[in-house]
Amino acid sequence: MHRSKTRIFSTVVSACALACAGATGAQAASASDTATTGYSGTLADSAQWIAQVPANWNGTVVLFSHGFGPLAAQDAPSAGSAVQLLAQGYALVGSSYDENGSWWALDTAAADQFQTLDAFLQASGLRPHRTLAVGVSMGGLINSLIDQQANGRVQGAVTFCGLVAGGTDLNDFQLNAEYAMTELLPGASGVRIRDYASMADGSAAGTQLSDAVTAAQSTAAGRARVALAAALLNESDWTTSATPPAAQDYAGQEVQEEQMLTSGQLPFIESGRYMISLAEGGDSGSNIGVDYGALIRASPYYAQIKALYRASGLDLDADLATLDHHETYASEGDSLARTRATSDNTGRLQVPELDVHTVSDQLAPVQFEATYAQRVARAGDSGLLRQTYVNAVGHCDFTDADYVAAIDAMNTVVAQRQWTSGVTVAGLNRAADALDPTLGGGDFTAYRNTPLDVQN
Repeated sequence: MHRSKTRIFSTVVSACALACAGATGAQAASASDTATTGYSGTLADSAQWIAQVPANWNGTVVLFSHGFGPLAAQDAPSAGSAVQLLAQGYALVGSSYDENGSWWALDTAAADQFQTLDAFLQASGLRPHRTLAVGVSMGGLINSLIDQQANGRVQGAVTFCGLVAGGTDLNDFQLNAEYAMTELLPGASGVRIRDYASMADGSAAGTQLSDAVTAAQSTAAGRARVALAAALLNESDWTTSATPPAAQDYAGQEVQEEQMLTSGQLPFIESGRYMISLAEGGDSGSNIGVDYGALIRASPYYAQIKALYRASGLDLDADLATLDHHETYASEGDSLARTRATSDNTGRLQVPELDVHTVSDQLAPVQFEATYAQRVARAGDSGLLRQTYVNAVGHCDFTDADYVAAIDAMNTVVAQRQWTSGVTVAGLNRAADALDPTLGGGDFTAYRNTPLDVQN
């Protein structure tokens, strides 16, 4: 089943609807048609946890890690996937993480999830045959940490639209793009791109950057520079249409990049930057010593940028020299060490992990997966990682069927103790399309990925 996604911007923070939020009382009933028993509790650090166990429990527990956003307990990727998973017999459990901290909850999240699992199993008396760690967006990064710390507590992992390259790379490539905007777009000159007093302060700065992009779009020179900034942001050139622009339709590609940058993406990124720096005690981003010429030449959009610069009459080398000459941003205090300690993974895996990403993701670029695969390969654990892609546009823009098919596939992998045909593109599409049509079907696809364009 093929579907086309044309959503301009999705501020998905992986928050479940109330239908999948779980019960709030020790023996509350589920809102779904499946008879369930609900559990909930509070951890020592204030984290709230919830769980649902269906009467037809299949022996598998799904430990769900939610994404960036308000710290509320969630136990499934979406309302529809929760109903389907419960109907198939999965028990669902998840926590809020420490409610007293930043939304970027990486300092406690993995520990909170393991403690949630312990508390749930003690409260329910269940002895699962297998536990699957499932994470979405920021929760995908948390999921990678859970995998490397599994120690027998989980047996498989499924990560959706995960920030699996980690917080250090995220902070650096976003800083590179924001810096380029302030240096090259007249309307962005002087805009503060970090050290915000609040999320609202960051959002306001993002709005200023967005306005500068809009103004730049009116000239050929401005469009060329917008394309350069978009490349540094690892931005996709397919964001608003039913199909990707043609390979050499450089002007059409840039239009879609500009539409994404001005759709609300930049205020979201900048408000998030505040939360990350709050968690890490400063901004870990740095551009000291970055070779912007090397970054652009390595970008998959280098041909586009060269063509747009040529058409505008601008000197690309001169703009890159400007960026190299004015580098001033350094990591603050011990924030870099803290980010690496809390928000980066090692690539060392203990259990099989299936990663799923849309081919065009504007908040967690699909290139995260290639960078993560390199890290896992260096750790010698490539045999434990499989990555697949969904032909859709948007951050975490999966159907309920995508979620369920991938989780089912990993459940089978763990049960059979080997990678199966269910984790292939064809196998996942068959499984997704075999589910209730209201769940949306699958559009898993083969995709050739490249690593993030970032230096640190």
